[in-house]
Amino acid sequence: MNIAIIPNLTRENAPQITAQICRELSQLGACAMLDEAFRAQFDGVPAAFRSSDVMLQTCDLVIAVGGDGSIIYASHKAIAAGKPVLGINAGRMAFLAGLEQHELPLLRKLFTGEFETQRRMLLRAQILSDDRVLHEALCINDAVFSRIGAAKLTGVQVCANGRDTCAYLGDGVIVATPTGSTAYSFSAGGPIVDPVLESLLLTPVCPHMLSARTLLFAPDTTLTLHATTEGEVGLTCDGAQPLRVPKGAVVRIARAETYAYFIRIKADTFMDIYNSKLLQRG
Repeated sequence: MNIAIIPNLTRENAPQITAQICRELSQLGACAMLDEAFRAQFDGVPAAFRSSDVMLQTCDLVIAVGGDGSIIYASHKAIAAGKPVLGINAGRMAFLAGLEQHELPLLRKLFTGEFETQRRMLLRAQILSDDRVLHEALCINDAVFSRIGAAKLTGVQVCANGRDTCAYLGDGVIVATPTGSTAYSFSAGGPIVDPVLESLLLTPVCPHMLSARTLLFAPDTTLTLHATTEGEVGLTCDGAQPLRVPKGAVVRIARAETYAYFIRIKADTFMDIYNSKLLQRG
């Protein structure tokens, strides 16, 4: 088995965890692959060093080491290559992680078939002007339509399947997947949704309204967003740099035709993860 490892080495424990993963996999008879840029840093570690493209093309699965942001970054690469991802926590909460650092001996279950692969829906977010796509991106967690620059209220009109549905005045709106319900949407007051479900969550950000609440839409819904006030607005996908939405353009967000696949080795449920990672923080 060939396993690509994509670590976020800015995390304090990530180099140590990455080396430990390589040793565990070597003992199991697998080939651990790291980007050739890490060759000097992991000298003496039992791993093969390949270019990123070759590593992703030839691997059977991807192991991401870091927090949720690191796992999302690696997952985008894995999705493009059609490979499943196992996240290993080297951050804080890491809802997407399948294993914690002290659980690395459980990697043996990858070779005995004692794991499952969960399918997670993605969003496809597009910026359109006169029906021409200016930019598009896949989102694992969320797409955020919000103001850029001056701290002024931004009006957002939301259409669902071509019909005016709701309007907000505030800092913007978040359109999240169930996987992303524990991320920015949660911080903005949105509900937590089991990630195996499929739906679109629309959560306003700091709305200047008494009646604003998260709305949950069916997975086949297409949402169209446009600004109703002056000022620059942008689209941010999975925490990347915001893309400016030109005046008069709209943002269209719908379920993507592709999915992300996350490996689960442990038998814990989503509520087990919720209880251990969120409730313990109050």
